[in-house]
Amino acid sequence: MDNRNLRIAAAQLGPINRNETRSEVVERLLELLRKAHNKQVQLIVYPELALTTFFPRWFVEEEEDLSLDDFYEKEMPGKETKKLFDAAKDYGIGFCLGYAELTELGERFNTQILVDSDGLTVGKYRKVHLPGHEEHEPWRAFQHLERRYFQAGESFPTWQAFGGVVGMAICNDRRWSETYRCLALGGAELILIGYNTPIHYAPDPTQDEHASFHNHLVMQAGAYQNGCFVVGVAKGGVEEGVESLSDSCIIAPSGEIIALSSTDDDELIVADIDLNLCRNYKDTLFDFDRYRKPGSYGRITNQSGAILPEET
Repeated sequence: MDNRNLRIAAAQLGPINRNETRSEVVERLLELLRKAHNKQVQLIVYPELALTTFFPRWFVEEEEDLSLDDFYEKEMPGKETKKLFDAAKDYGIGFCLGYAELTELGERFNTQILVDSDGLTVGKYRKVHLPGHEEHEPWRAFQHLERRYFQAGESFPTWQAFGGVVGMAICNDRRWSETYRCLALGGAELILIGYNTPIHYAPDPTQDEHASFHNHLVMQAGAYQNGCFVVGVAKGGVEEGVESLSDSCIIAPSGEIIALSSTDDDELIVADIDLNLCRNYKDTLFDFDRYRKPGSYGRITNQSGAILPEET
C-alpha cells in the first residue's frame, strides 16, 4: 500500500478585536504559517471567519457607523490575503481558511476554502447548518445572527487532495451526524472544521458547562463512525467581551484525540497522520457498501422535525 503520511496543523486563533485590520490579522496567520513551515507541516487549517471578529454577535442596522460589508471578502485572494497565498506557495504548504464571502450577485455565505501547496484553490465549501436567529433579540447578552447575515450552502462536496479525499465543514455543521456521513459517502478521509463557539448558549445556559465536552464528543464520534481523521480548529478566548471555546484538536479514525491545544491564544498544534489508517474502519465495522441500509433511513431525507407515533 502506498505511503499516505501527512503532517497537518491546526492553527488556532485567539480573539480578533473589532478594530483589527485585515493586514494585522493576516500577519497573525502568516506567523502561524511560519511556525508550520519550521515544523515541516504540509497542510495548515485556520478557523471559521478567520479574518475578522465574529460579527454575528451584533445586530447591525443600515444607519449605524458599522458597515456589514466590511466583514466580507469580495474576492479571494484579495489585496491583503494574497500575502498568505504567496507565502504558503513559497513554503509549499497547503491551507484551509474560513471567511465571510460576498459574491458578485450579492449573496452572503460563511465559506471555507482548501488551497493546495501550489497556491491553487481546489475546493470551496459554504456552511449548511446555520445556527442562531434572524431578528434582533434584545434579551440575549449578545446576538447570534448567522441566519440573518448568511444564506445556507446546499451540499457537502469532497475533493482529491493531499494524497487522499478531503471534505470541509464549519462550526455548527460538526454537531450534525449527517455532515460526517455525507462527507464519508463522498469518500472523505480527512474532514477540516473551523469554528467560533461562544461558551454561553442563551436558549439553554445549562449546556454552558458542557461546551468543551460536547465539542469533542461530536467530532470524535464523527471521526470514528466514518473512519476519518477530523481537524477541529477554533477562534477562542474572550473576544469583544464574549468568551468563546478553544480546545482545537486533531482526531484519528479511532475517535482518539491525537493533538490538543492548551491555550486560548494563537497556537499551532501538529500531528503526523497516516491516511491509510482510515481503511481499518472503512473496510471493517463501517463498510458502508456491505452494512448500510439506505432504504431504512427514509426519515433522514424526507422530514426535518420529529413526527410522533399516534397515541394508543
